Amino acid sequence: MAEYKRPTTAQEFEKNFADKKPLMNSTEAYFESSRCLYCYDAPCIQACPTGIDIPLFIKQIHTGNLTGSAKTIFSANWLGNACGKICPTGVLCEGACVFNHQDVPPIQIGRLQNYATAKVIKDNTRLFKAGNSNGKKVAIIGAGPAGISCACELRMMGYAVDIYEAKAKPTGLTVYGVAAYKISNEEVLDEVNYLEKQLNLNFIYNHPIESKAQIEELEKEYDAIFLGVGIGATATLGLPGEDKENVVGAVEFIEEVRMQHHHLKVPEKVVVIGGGNTAMDAASQSARMGASEVILAYRRSKERMGAYGFEYDLAISAGVNSLFEAQPLEIIGNGKATGVKFTKTQSVNGQLEYIEGSEFIIDCDLVIKATGQAKQTHFLQLIEGLELDKHHKIVVNETSYQTTNPKYFAGGDAVNGGAEVVNAAFEGKMAALGIEQWLNEKH
Repeated sequence: MAEYKRPTTAQEFEKNFADKKPLMNSTEAYFESSRCLYCYDAPCIQACPTGIDIPLFIKQIHTGNLTGSAKTIFSANWLGNACGKICPTGVLCEGACVFNHQDVPPIQIGRLQNYATAKVIKDNTRLFKAGNSNGKKVAIIGAGPAGISCACELRMMGYAVDIYEAKAKPTGLTVYGVAAYKISNEEVLDEVNYLEKQLNLNFIYNHPIESKAQIEELEKEYDAIFLGVGIGATATLGLPGEDKENVVGAVEFIEEVRMQHHHLKVPEKVVVIGGGNTAMDAASQSARMGASEVILAYRRSKERMGAYGFEYDLAISAGVNSLFEAQPLEIIGNGKATGVKFTKTQSVNGQLEYIEGSEFIIDCDLVIKATGQAKQTHFLQLIEGLELDKHHKIVVNETSYQTTNPKYFAGGDAVNGGAEVVNAAFEGKMAALGIEQWLNEKH
């Protein structure tokens, strides 16, 4: 029996996708900030990819200086509000909190970060302004976390920046590919609107860059170009029947949920194939959309899953059932998927082997593939002199994020292969500093 009723109204959708990190009130924030020990050489700072001075912003909250606290956060991470909500804080800053060694709950750093930044966003508090124009222009391809972070940093240094985005909304997977119970569309877009007003960001939406001619035009018009293109559609599995109706990619499914909410009708029986965090999100969201049975199938053991433990626990608590050591062989059905044929697997000397004669079929109405995403190889190969590694990721200088074509810099999933939003925010900022150094040396 389903844990969640199928949502048919906006109110029912919001109930099923209730915020996992609700905004603190002032009393909660005061109490939680009072617990911080303000550690010397704080391990939480070391664990944060953007190096936010966490003890400082927490002390600023405790002393009532929310504006100063938000500035501390945004100065290190331009997407500080979103990251406070969706970062895996339990394995980053909160996971590094010294209280974990004392059987005391760690400081709720993510929620405190969100408390401070949400306040200035709501009040439209002026924290930053663009630097004086230096007469140079940079094109950003992709308005994801890396692109936005790069653009903000460049604007602070006086660059004119145009951000080209193929879709109608900014932030890439933050708004299109993150589970709705982690952050709402409104919260994501409010932060970007705030930054847009602060720094006069120029977004050019519904404008994909996908041809050699477009690339050559950008190269003529701009002094440097930042690639924040992320990764592409869900990769194919190569299974027979994969092209049947009701077989979808996990990222595409999550985007449908984010954009359509209660208007999306999810079938009764769902099979999710995969063992990463995206698989957990797809499975959990299927259950919250009212599917009567959701089975999360992974070809290896539970211990070998790539997903964080807390993400798996969240899916199970939503009513998802798990199936381990099961390799999909075929998606069956006559035009429309009606089930998935599996074989049992076992690990022998570290190698995955099929168990002969162990095939079985699980009936379903929807198959969700959460097995990674294809890289933007076709587009990237249009750029002269741009080197990709064997995994089709962009090769960059690890400090400046400059590519092998010196006019191009890159960051985010196209470079790291698919990490967290906070990693993309850091890489975008570092690339902006790399652009500044390169252009100054060049001219």
